[in-house]
Amino acid sequence: MPGTNRNGHKMNAGPVTIGSVALANPVMTASGTAGYSTELAGAFDLAELGAVVVKSLAAFEWAGNPAPRLRPTPKGMLNAVGLQGPGVAAWLEHGLPELLAAGATVVASIWGRTVDEYRDAARQLSAAPEGVVAVEVNLSCPNLHSDGHGHGGDVRTSMFAHHADRAAEVIAAVVDVAGRPCWAKLSPNTDRIVAVAGAVRDAGAEAVTCVNTLLGLAYDECTGAPALGAGGGGLSGPAIHPIAVRAVNDVATAHPGLPVVGVGGVATAWDATEFLLAGAVAVQVGTATFADPKAPLKVLRGLRARPLA
Repeated sequence: MPGTNRNGHKMNAGPVTIGSVALANPVMTASGTAGYSTELAGAFDLAELGAVVVKSLAAFEWAGNPAPRLRPTPKGMLNAVGLQGPGVAAWLEHGLPELLAAGATVVASIWGRTVDEYRDAARQLSAAPEGVVAVEVNLSCPNLHSDGHGHGGDVRTSMFAHHADRAAEVIAAVVDVAGRPCWAKLSPNTDRIVAVAGAVRDAGAEAVTCVNTLLGLAYDECTGAPALGAGGGGLSGPAIHPIAVRAVNDVATAHPGLPVVGVGGVATAWDATEFLLAGAVAVQVGTATFADPKAPLKVLRGLRARPLA
């Protein structure tokens, strides 16, 4: 098996460079599944991972969607949490200090409904200490259907994921004020992911993360009503892994100079290896932590036990 992928990136469990960000290894948590702070610290030493990517934060506190918010599927889960969070300022005071004290390298994820909201979140994040090595811009959440108070609506941050010019506008705004490298998290719910990747690169993103969840819907077998309080949600887990690998391959092939972080259904070292073979420089582990909180560390150890060079 080759020691480098199609773009010449080394495929190993050692140090990696994502744009200007140097990490000790290529395995991270995925935003949305590891919480905002040290929620997984009881399972393993957070300092062992390349980085901990926290749940997406807005410039303000946000209540998220009405319950129920999670639904198991045969090969993963649907979620419609709706980006519940305390806001960047509160996280800087409560959450981030504990993460840094645990020795974690941190990537902060941010979201917004407008360009100005993304800019405000990034501006607040500029006050973060150096332990926050990058900001991952969530352009692609598919399950924001609430006004933040449990009320209905159909606000979708994924509108930025379908339009290259709009995505580029967000990234340019974030890069202008964040004071740290910017990664763009892209959606698989579009046939334009390659174009969006090129646009965000040109706007200043040092890397892209591929991919967020797929749009999904399930019904409750007893009531016949949608199983999630918000109606639909985002599908994650093993079911989306081949789709995510294809997205990484397509983006890496079209933009060989753009670092790609692979995410979607990583539960084993081989899952991670498929992303590396497809052109990714690093991976993120998300839904697998619900079944096994130690999953990110197990993936890393599996990569170390299976040298590719």
